[in-house]
Amino acid sequence: MQMTIFVLPISMLLFFVLFFGIGFILNMLLKMSWIMAMIYPFIAILIIDRVRFSQYFIDALASFNDLINRFSHLAIADILIISSGFIGAIAAGFTIKLLRKKGYYMF
Repeated sequence: MQMTIFVLPISMLLFFVLFFGIGFILNMLLKMSWIMAMIYPFIAILIIDRVRFSQYFIDALASFNDLINRFSHLAIADILIISSGFIGAIAAGFTIKLLRKKGYYMF
């Protein structure tokens, strides 16, 4: 599917906001500032790869080879969108740390 120039910035913004929001809520509830930044690589793998999660334990070599193959064939737009989600997760960690430092202790 061809991505237009208008879809890319909107997709990047949506991924940023989505993972910022999820990360902010998880950080607030679990009191761990970087939980979403640590979980995000696994979420990105689940988004990119088409292998079932159990296959990583059953047939690890083929699953990881397929994952590496998929990573190497990602388009620039896909890399930008996935990266913006990771930046959103990191921004949520920095925001929570800043708010706690300024005296706003959530939950």
